[in-house]
Amino acid sequence: MRLNKYLLALSCLFSHLLMAQTPELIPYRKGDLYGYANDKKEVKVTPAYDYAGLFYEGMALVKKEGKCGFINKTGDVVIPLMYVRADHLSEGMANVQQDKTWGYIDVKGKTVIPYLYEDAFPFKNGLAKVKLNGKYGYIDAKGKTLVPVEYDNANEFSEGMALVKKDGRYGFTDTKGKLVVPLEYEYALAFSEGLAPVQKSGLWGFVDKTGKLVIQPKYKRAYMFKEGLAYVELNGKSGFVDKKGNEVIPIQYDDVSQFSEGLARVTMNNKSGYIDKTGKLAIPIQFESYGGKFIEGLAKVTVNDNKGYIDKTGKLVIAAQYKLAEDFSDGLAMVFKNNSYGFVDKAGKEVIPPKYSECYSFSNGLALVYIKSKACYIDKKGTQYWEE
Repeated sequence: MRLNKYLLALSCLFSHLLMAQTPELIPYRKGDLYGYANDKKEVKVTPAYDYAGLFYEGMALVKKEGKCGFINKTGDVVIPLMYVRADHLSEGMANVQQDKTWGYIDVKGKTVIPYLYEDAFPFKNGLAKVKLNGKYGYIDAKGKTLVPVEYDNANEFSEGMALVKKDGRYGFTDTKGKLVVPLEYEYALAFSEGLAPVQKSGLWGFVDKTGKLVIQPKYKRAYMFKEGLAYVELNGKSGFVDKKGNEVIPIQYDDVSQFSEGLARVTMNNKSGYIDKTGKLAIPIQFESYGGKFIEGLAKVTVNDNKGYIDKTGKLVIAAQYKLAEDFSDGLAMVFKNNSYGFVDKAGKEVIPPKYSECYSFSNGLALVYIKSKACYIDKKGTQYWEE
């Protein structure tokens, strides 16, 4: 279900940033209004909006008095604030809602795909998901239906294939709308490294992009391939198979994670360690509960009921002193202690001390935080882009 207007605005604030570096202009709050500032906190667009989104393709979504529109980097209103809801620009178009229906406009505000849909989503790789009469499908940039709008649900494309659901059964369609994997599975997960996990008669196996079952359903659980291996579960134990279905790492663990940076977490008797892709124990099973994946060279672990981080030798390089911890992103990790969130670097320094009631991980130099229930940005130096 699409978010309501208020949540949609906030979701845009902390959606994944697409820029390759810290944005030239950053949403800046003054009191209850938003504008834009540069990384020196010099205001470039006077705060005048109830919401200001990040810039995508040279324009930013803004909102005032319940209506959405778009401005350019000089602050000029390029597309009037006349829409009930809207998403950011993607591939030269934006999905917008007028009254109760959705369509698409170009960068000049011209309607390029009529307002026909109950719901519409941003374009990605030339395709956009739409909803009509309670069903989902995909259209191209000219509004032509490529994947019939007849499915009860349709996921994003992954490796050129989209998981679709109809009459309680799952299959996969390609970008031309051809149902390559028939609607005959009880459930399925996205394609990864050429294969997708599928469930039939309560058991899991894997199909390829021709629809062929290359690993027969015999597992109680299965997950997507990562670094050439996929974890599977049988008789309450977990291990790993290769793409030919060979059980290359014995199904003997109570729980496992996907491989990441050459290692996978394994759990036995509520203790966790890490194995390499040969199945050799690289880090002994010693940590409490379930360890995290290795991201940017470090993994979160639990010691004495607190979270810290280890390196690939198993050394605890960031002391276990946090009640909650997230994976590293952009060189920093979000941590929680004393009822507040902050960020540590890879040396364990609290570069942004825990003081926020809620926050999200860094991406391309920015993180979203909440101050007194108001959403604002900080950069990796802890610079706060707002003033009361």
